[in-house]
Order: sequence, then C-alpha cells, then structure tokens
Amino acid sequence: MTLRLQYAAISDVGRVRKDNQDAGYAGPWLLTVCDGVGGAARGDLASSTAIGQLRQLDQPPDDDHTEKHRLELVAGALHRASDKIGDLVDEEPSLSGTSTTATVALFDGERLAMGHVGDSRAYLFRGHEISQLTSDHTFVQSLIDEGRISEHDARTHPHRNLILKALDGVHAVDPDLFTVELAPQDRILLCSDGASGSLDDRRLADILSTGSPDFAAVELVRASLEAGSTDNVTCIVADVVPVDLEGRVDGGPPAPLVVGSASELRRRPRAGTSFFRGHRSGDTGELEPVLAEIPDDLPPGVPYVIDPDPETVRYAPRAPRRHPWLRRGLVLLFLIGLAWMAGAAAWSWSQHQYYVGEQDGVVTIFRGVQADVPGVDLSHAYQTTNIRVDQLDPSSARSVQQGLGAGSLDDAQRTVQRLADNQRPQTTSSSTGGG
Repeated sequence: MTLRLQYAAISDVGRVRKDNQDAGYAGPWLLTVCDGVGGAARGDLASSTAIGQLRQLDQPPDDDHTEKHRLELVAGALHRASDKIGDLVDEEPSLSGTSTTATVALFDGERLAMGHVGDSRAYLFRGHEISQLTSDHTFVQSLIDEGRISEHDARTHPHRNLILKALDGVHAVDPDLFTVELAPQDRILLCSDGASGSLDDRRLADILSTGSPDFAAVELVRASLEAGSTDNVTCIVADVVPVDLEGRVDGGPPAPLVVGSASELRRRPRAGTSFFRGHRSGDTGELEPVLAEIPDDLPPGVPYVIDPDPETVRYAPRAPRRHPWLRRGLVLLFLIGLAWMAGAAAWSWSQHQYYVGEQDGVVTIFRGVQADVPGVDLSHAYQTTNIRVDQLDPSSARSVQQGLGAGSLDDAQRTVQRLADNQRPQTTSSSTGGG
C-alpha cells in the first residue's frame, strides 16, 4: 500500500533561552530535527547549516533504489552536513566548538530510512502504544545501558545533557542507521531534548493520542514548557495515511515546513560577558550561563579574558583511583591510545580521498579508498549521479567499474562531468514495411 505523510512542525525558543538553537524540517519525503550544541559558539549556525544540507533529501524515491541505498543516502547527507559545519568553522575560527545533533527520517511511501546522531529523538505511536526508535548518544544513556542507573534516575542526573556524538566537522560521523516499516494510522514524532527531557513516555503517548498533527505538535511544546523545560523545544508530528484516503484541496503534496534557527537565523555578533559551560560535543543547552565579573577599572575596548574554573568545563566525571594496578592499566591504555591514534590518522587520511565507481549500475562518487579489508569498510557512497554505466562507451564503463581515482572531491566531480559529456547518445530504431 502506498502511504503519505500528513505533518506539522513547531519550534519554540522557550522561557529561558535568548536564542533558538533548534532547527527542524518537515516535507513530503523527509522529517528531521537538529539541536545545536555550543552556546557561545553559535549552535544555531550548526543546526541551521545541517538542515540546509539534509533538506536536499526531500525528493520522491526512485523505484530502483534499494533499502540499503536509501540508508546510504541518509548517511551521505549526514557526512555532508558535518563537512559543511567544518567549512563554517574554517572560515570563522571563533565558531570552533559548534556542533549539532541530527535525527533524520527519509520516507519512501512504505518505510522510514532513519539516521541518528546525538540526543534528539524519534518515536513511533501505534495502536495507543509509544516506542522510542532512537537511542541517545549520551553519557547517562551509557550508564543506563550498563545497568548503573535507571531511566527515572537519568532524568535528574547532573550530566544528563552531555552528548557523546554530534556533527561537528572534526570527528568522524558514525550515525545509527536503520529502517522502520510503517502502517496506516501510525504517528511519528521527532523532537529535541527540550521535549523528551521534560515529558515521559506516558505523557507523550497521551498527547499523541489526540487531535491532528498540528494540535499534537502545539500541545507537546506547551506541555514541555509547562513541565519546566528550560531549553528550546522543537516537535515534528506526522501521520501515516493511505494516499486514496487522504483528502487534499489542491491535489498536490503539502508544503514543506522549516522551523527554528533554519527559518529565523539572525547573523549577529555575540558580545561576551558570559561563559557557557557547553563542550564541543557536550551540552545541548540545559546548563545555565556563568556570568563573568568584569573589573570596574577595565579600560573601554580592552578585552577581558575569562579564566574559568576547570570543574565547570569538565566533559564527564573521571574514574576514581582505587586499585594498586591502576598504573599498569594506564600504561596499557596509553599504548592502546597510541595505536588508536595511528589508526585514526590513517582513517582520517582515507576519508579525504575520493574515487569514481559504480553502485547499482549508476556512476557514484565514493569517499575513502578503494581497498578490501575484511570486516572494515574503507569507503562509502558520498554522492550519487544520474549517469548510468550502460550509457558510457565500453572503455569508460570498464574504468568506472574498476574505479577511477581522484585526488579531491573537485577532481572526482570533474571526472563525473567528463563522463557525462562523453555519454553515448540514446538511439531509437524504427522499421517500416511495404508491399
């Protein structure tokens, strides 16, 4: 059965924050929420930049695209969003430390291809029951997974907002990727932690069980703020409905919605009399700013350097030294760390390499190196073109199937352009008969 999405999206700056660092997008084929991290490092720029890249996925699905290919499209878009944030920091070093979470749901008429990094969440409401589709990449979630604290304890844990993964243009992107089969009458919720951190599953299900997507989205934001959320709150609610049962006025798909920093971004300087306790990939906004005490005799125009207490900027609690064999363990960890750094350096180098190859019969730009290592993927599809290999001359087709190396993304794109220029023209034949 072919399905469609009927959706609503809303983002609110909340009752405490001055800026909205959340961003969201809802379209016929894509739902996504991003929550900027960085405080003074402009998390709003990170989230809006990511939405600008991710929204390009909002395209009708191709019939020949497999489930695996849809997940690769999501992964590629997340990589490009992270790269774009890295370019932003390179152009303006004062933004160093900015990053964003990202939860992406790509719709193909029957299922969702999901991509997830950080602590924004996706939920499925089906048959009066709610289930969380994503797993938070947070410090407290790791404690829950280890059985050290409960879900209830996590809501009041002092480090509940410390995230372990984000799109920052520096670290390798390692998203959770999976698919979700849909059925008519399903309801999808994507939200930032301003909502999920304030409302438990029972309250979320209660709100999602009533009204239209517009009503539910507005009510979720209102209930989050009423429950005491001090963060920005962004909610996207989408109903899954059969095409033949959907009443449409103009016969076309609903218009896409852009909310939060992606729609209201104001590029203005941020003068600094406050120091945020956020970390590069540490705090999505719940902790309050620490005001700096500026001396009265400081001459006008002279910058005041803040020397923060290290305790206020720590990323996560350190393990106590309790055992006599700790030093030996630290030495072993140091050696493992050296090996990991060497591997990370090699991996980082490989991720700056590109080549042109074939995937599903289509010319595709791959990021990484073309090599076979058991159990390790050294490359992934970065950008798919509309050039089919069977439209190339035999020599070019063989070269693409074997892989064409490129020194950079620009070189790879120039190679694709040359292939496009040399495509064999499609010919048609006709026959006539006479007596």
